[in-house]
Amino acid sequence: MSSLEVSEEVRQYLKTPTFDNWQWEDAEIMVLLQVMYTDLDLTVTFNIEPEVLQRFLFEVYRRYNNIPFHNFKHCFCVTQMMYGLIWLTDLRSKMDSMDLLIMLSSAVCHDLDHTGYNNAYQINARTELALRYNDISPLENHHCAVAFEILERRDSNIFRNLSTDQYKRIREGIITCILATDMTRHNEVLNKFKSIVPVFDFSSREHKDLLMMVLIKVSDISNEARPMEVAEPWLDCLLQEFFNQSDVEKLEGLPISPFMDRDKVTKPSSQIGFIRFVLLPLFIELANLFPCLEPLWSSQHLEHLETYLLKRKCAAFERIFISCVDSFCFSSEAFSS
Repeated sequence: MSSLEVSEEVRQYLKTPTFDNWQWEDAEIMVLLQVMYTDLDLTVTFNIEPEVLQRFLFEVYRRYNNIPFHNFKHCFCVTQMMYGLIWLTDLRSKMDSMDLLIMLSSAVCHDLDHTGYNNAYQINARTELALRYNDISPLENHHCAVAFEILERRDSNIFRNLSTDQYKRIREGIITCILATDMTRHNEVLNKFKSIVPVFDFSSREHKDLLMMVLIKVSDISNEARPMEVAEPWLDCLLQEFFNQSDVEKLEGLPISPFMDRDKVTKPSSQIGFIRFVLLPLFIELANLFPCLEPLWSSQHLEHLETYLLKRKCAAFERIFISCVDSFCFSSEAFSS
């Protein structure tokens, strides 16, 4: 399948936040990524040859590891959500083509060569990445470095026909966006964005740069904005990766991340707080700037939140019921003896 063979129906579906990634094989995903660059007119605007784009995407695919969550399919999901947001909010009429190229390419590259172990582990274990980047966003810095390793090769450099000044701006923009995905910077980015939303000005470079940071952050954590049948398998993948890390932390005598401990974490406990205190505040601020997004966020997030709250109540009831049964059995045995 080539990008020319993708039907108009699929092209339109690709622009929606309800897109189901689980229906597509990796080879098909590669084609869909090409469609995104083509349908945003980026290939024409920046003279990106088809074979160079294909080689770039293949090298990206090759540099995502076979791990439960931070893999090539996650890269696609983040990029697809970014692509959908660009269309939903009509950013093509509000931002220039270079901004769109930065946003899409940042999403494609944002987790390159992720190891499956987060920054806290990198720092506590004193890994090569933590030492190289002095404990400052080691993973995100590494993702940027790998992206530009790929782009240093002429046959995979989709920016090779840009001027020196254009390339400099692209490089700065991609680095800024990818570094913004470090969750330790979440409140910093959110609070800055919140302060400018009432006076947001699309003619301000500073405002647009901050919006791009928020858009990649939203895209990166957007699974809960998708239908439950799409989102829940991703949660299973994420918890598997978390549990793998906490198992290693226990074996190596390192501090154990509380939200990753398989002995303590459940689906409801992991998601209720995340949706309430991380997702919703960020998505609400974006919807304040783009009211067209409000129905999407509210319907999916509230549905997921209600689902996990119900699951938590059911689990609590089950524990109480089992405890009562155990107590009754113990009392019966004591009475009969």
